[in-house]
Amino acid sequence: MSQYTNYIGKPTSRVDGPAKVTGAAKYSAEFNVPNLTYGVVVSSPIAKGRIIKVHSKPVLKIPGVLAVFSHENVPNLAWFDRNYKDDVAPGGSPFRPLHDNEIKFNQQPIALVVADTFEVARYAASILEIEYEEEDHETDIELKRREGFMPGSGKTGFMPPPPPRGKPDKEWKKAAHRIEHEYVHGAQHHNPMELFATTTEYHADGTITAYDKTQGVYNCQQYISKIFGLSKKEARVINHFMGGGFGSGLRPQYQLFMSVLAALELKRSVRVTLTRQQMFSFGHRPHTLQYLKLGTNPDGSLAAVQHHALHETSRFEEYTENVVNWSGMLYQCDNVKLGYQLAELDVYTPLDMRAPGAATGSFALEVAMDEMAYEAGLDPLDFRIRNYAEKDQNMGKPFSSKKLRDCYHQGAAKFGWDRRNPRPRSMREGNMLVGWGMAGGVWDASQQKAAAKAVLTADGHLKVTSAAGENGTGTYTIMTQIAAEYLGLPIEAVTFKLGDTDMPEAPVQGGSWTAASVGTAVKSVCEAIGEKLFKLAQKMKGSPLKKAKFEDVEFVNGQIRLRHDPNQSVVIKDVLQASGKEQLEANTSAMPNYLKQMPYSMHSHNAVFAEVKVDEDLGTVHVTRVVNAVAAGRILNAKTARSQVLGSVVWGISMALMEETVMDHKFGRYMNHNYAEYHIPVNADIHDIDVIFVEEEDDIVNPLGVKGIGEVGLLGVAAAITNAVFHATGKRVRTLPVMLDKLL
Repeated sequence: MSQYTNYIGKPTSRVDGPAKVTGAAKYSAEFNVPNLTYGVVVSSPIAKGRIIKVHSKPVLKIPGVLAVFSHENVPNLAWFDRNYKDDVAPGGSPFRPLHDNEIKFNQQPIALVVADTFEVARYAASILEIEYEEEDHETDIELKRREGFMPGSGKTGFMPPPPPRGKPDKEWKKAAHRIEHEYVHGAQHHNPMELFATTTEYHADGTITAYDKTQGVYNCQQYISKIFGLSKKEARVINHFMGGGFGSGLRPQYQLFMSVLAALELKRSVRVTLTRQQMFSFGHRPHTLQYLKLGTNPDGSLAAVQHHALHETSRFEEYTENVVNWSGMLYQCDNVKLGYQLAELDVYTPLDMRAPGAATGSFALEVAMDEMAYEAGLDPLDFRIRNYAEKDQNMGKPFSSKKLRDCYHQGAAKFGWDRRNPRPRSMREGNMLVGWGMAGGVWDASQQKAAAKAVLTADGHLKVTSAAGENGTGTYTIMTQIAAEYLGLPIEAVTFKLGDTDMPEAPVQGGSWTAASVGTAVKSVCEAIGEKLFKLAQKMKGSPLKKAKFEDVEFVNGQIRLRHDPNQSVVIKDVLQASGKEQLEANTSAMPNYLKQMPYSMHSHNAVFAEVKVDEDLGTVHVTRVVNAVAAGRILNAKTARSQVLGSVVWGISMALMEETVMDHKFGRYMNHNYAEYHIPVNADIHDIDVIFVEEEDDIVNPLGVKGIGEVGLLGVAAAITNAVFHATGKRVRTLPVMLDKLL
């Protein structure tokens, strides 16, 4: 077997790494296009009310200021049709910046100042005077407990909780052991390193190219095309690199609208970059209240599960998440009742944030399971294995594959769980109380429609393109590996390009479906090139493949050779040269195989084991060890996959101990909207993290057998840490984050 084959699964270094470390990789605010101007957004200081007057004349007199855009002078746009939606919009009517004088939430964008230089634009924006009429607002979900409502037309992918099964109320009351508690986390914001920015290049023919920070260039193209009445040829969107997104870039954000609006009106190129404070103004993981009741039979089997969630949404959209459904699926129980409600507040619509719904729901469920284990006198790991679900009871379907039991066993063995003393406050090192906790997780394994194009040139170089996204997860690399694998080329002979609406369409990069979706399209298009090569090879003089069928050959080491006789082969370069063709080209589109998938429930799983050390006097918590065992089908690149899970664990530590966006309800404003006061981990907070990939084969989920790992790696981490804190201290914390004031 050649050094060039079997790229899939190997820990390959990032092909885009050199561009990133040398600065050659350009991000959205780094395209220095000709005739560039700068726009600065002005945000509302009130949470609800109306704009009386925008005093733009004094600002327009400042040398270098080109325009002040507000609702008073924005032209009539196509998006005033209230049926307009972007690809991932929730139910309702999306927010339209500069649409009218109504203020819907604090920090709402209400004006854009454009100038020749960024410094002038920023100064002019800082002195722009605006008169408001303030109205009473509501931003506290605690006051909406009795006003929750069932969502109507939710976003794509929302699954309403299944109807109750069995007799959950009766069986809970009869249970030998019972718990009943509320679990809470406040709003959390994505906070990627790269600020949201759009550089819109205006061309002499009236067309534009928008270099936008986004997780979906086609979604943004559709957005601006509809709003401004542009054809797709007139509005190109590009994003080659993204400095973190975590879901914040799934929807087009308002700086894109502002930049395109100004460019079309001024007929100049315009860059709009949001500030760190403004990054808190367009979506977040919603503040959520969860109520769980669990009961067990005398043998430790679950007798009843009840899980209800209430979380916030804006007044103009119904943002929904699958929060409670996991509780009817992860463990075997015949008596289950799940409930889900929304509460309207004067805030911007929440937004998908890594493992949306599951990160919230699994935290509450897995802490409740830990409490239930203690109540029933069982080891938390044994309790979960005792209630292992062999099928998805929500859907009444078997799993396409499920290796969660292996995750439990392999993770526990690596962590040393069998050495755990179950009694709280029983383990210590000097003045540090030591706690061990564990939790599990489940996430959807899904595939979306995607397309790809491949061009193989006579010099043996393959170029593959698809308008996918790259959040830093390794998309460039794994797609290059797939292409090299299926055409038997050295990885250096393959180039993969992404993030451009001039390329074949791909879905937004989210939901852990990029590898499955775009990867399948890349596999398909390379196979199409392979078939064309094979037919040409058969026509070569003296070809050893003349009488072979396509299924009889393999592409290895730059050759097409017979499977049963590898010595009978032709060199790929020679095929094109002999045919007289300069290149071969193919375009394909890949769709999920719904007939094959329909009978199954398709998910990835994980088990997390965490060690904490808590200072007995100060209450400070240190996460000293984490083992995360993940079953996510075929692993395409062990190196980039491990990095994704490492990032997930870091975020789980952050979610458990640090992250909280604090709302001052008097002003309806997030008060810690900066990196100084919105706490996230630094290097000193992170210690030993072990990642285990449990072997799992699944030919049902997609032709590559991949399930995605970006989301599932986060699940269980916050709960495992919270459970470890209880084991260390004997204090049960049910509200995130677990800060020292809750332990003193």
